This record gives sequence, C-alpha cells and structure tokens, in this order.
Amino acid sequence: MRTIILVGSPNVGKSALFNQLTGTYSATVSNYPGTTVDVTRAQAVIGGETFSVVDTPGMYSLVPLSEEERVARSIMLGEHPSVVVHVIDSRNLERMLSFTLQLIEAGLPVIVVLNMSDEAQKTGIVIDRVLLAKTLNVPVVETVSTTGKGIDILRGEIEAYVRSIS
Repeated sequence: MRTIILVGSPNVGKSALFNQLTGTYSATVSNYPGTTVDVTRAQAVIGGETFSVVDTPGMYSLVPLSEEERVARSIMLGEHPSVVVHVIDSRNLERMLSFTLQLIEAGLPVIVVLNMSDEAQKTGIVIDRVLLAKTLNVPVVETVSTTGKGIDILRGEIEAYVRSIS
C-alpha cells in the first residue's frame, strides 16, 4: 500500500487535513516505538487506490531539535512515502518555505498545501499559487482544512502525482 505522509510545523492544520482526507473512521493513534510521541494513521481512498495516511508530529526542518521532530523525520525518511504533503500556514509562507526546500532537495515527492488560505486572504495576503508551483517545480494546492475547501483538488493532485512518478 502506498503511503502519504503529512508534515509541517505545529498548528498549521495537519490533523484537520488528515481528518478531511481519511474521514478518521479507521484512525489508529499509537506511540512511536521507544517514545511517548503520538503518530496517527488511517487509510484514504484516492483515485480508486487505498493509501496509508500518516499524520506526523510538528516539525520545522529535517534537522531534528526535539523528540517529535526526530520521530517525524524517521517516519518520513524510513517509510519511503509515495507523497509527502507539506502543510503550510498561508499566513506565514515565507517562514515555512525553507522547510519546503529541504524536502525537495532531499528528493522527496512533495506536494505543498497552502492551508488556511481563507485567513490569509482576510489579512490581504495574496499568493500566486501557479507561480509558486512553477518556481518550486512541485504541485501547490490551496485549502481550508477546517471546511474541506480544496480537499478534492488535493486528492486530484495526489492521484496525478502518484501516476506521474510510477
């Protein structure tokens, strides 16, 4: 079964996005072996294929500074994901792009999710999603994970991306 791993800083909406993708009816929360860090796993059907979806603890970079970051990095690098969904708070794009670049430079199959896009727009922040995708050379999707806005588009991007790298 292919794996989708959700990564990003704390409080960017990873868990809400996880709930939208999986419906959480089959979620399993467990401690990562040898730690007290919780990792949530469930399945999602995307494009007729069942994926394992992993919601990792918050992290700021691939260089772990905490137990949570070490666990998230171990999962991301050890489970050979089909897709790494980097969830970003759209209001803090500039601060979060360095982690995106680390993921891309590590050769991971990245899709960027600009979450909380509604809140960014309310504060006057406009992000050229198409230009960002072209610049990073990875898919970029705008979402509002609390309402489900953009989730169907994300599902479509995951399906297309997995097909393109297969």
